[in-house]
Amino acid sequence: MTKRQVAHKREIRKVISGGLIEKRVKKSDDWRGEVLSRLRVVIKQADPGIVEEVKWIKPTNPLGIVTWSHNGLVCTGETYKSHVKMTFSKGAALDGQDSGLFNSSLDAKVWRAIDIHEGDNIDETALKALIRAAVAMNKATESRAR
Repeated sequence: MTKRQVAHKREIRKVISGGLIEKRVKKSDDWRGEVLSRLRVVIKQADPGIVEEVKWIKPTNPLGIVTWSHNGLVCTGETYKSHVKMTFSKGAALDGQDSGLFNSSLDAKVWRAIDIHEGDNIDETALKALIRAAVAMNKATESRAR
């Protein structure tokens, strides 16, 4: 597949994903939808080049999982009954750069997560810095792979 075909396929996926993400937000028409919607804004402010997609669609999860990528997966966003979860795929490598945001999956070898419960305040400045650090790590990993 040529670079042009890959880029075209990605653009199509972004359009389809955009609609699915909107459905996910609307399905969670309570505080969880508001939190997920706000996270989308903060993530895009942190890195305007980030790609937002829906992946891992299956019968048990027909709206899939929202993902944000830039030179590799940065994080996912999921809604549960009691919280919204942001999982950082390489979060363990970001320990110390998270300003205390990580509060879940702290014993995992690779990932770390942020569980946001109803009424929790999100430190948007710290979250933007964490997103930028994750993107920088992905870029550094990609450049070493070349």
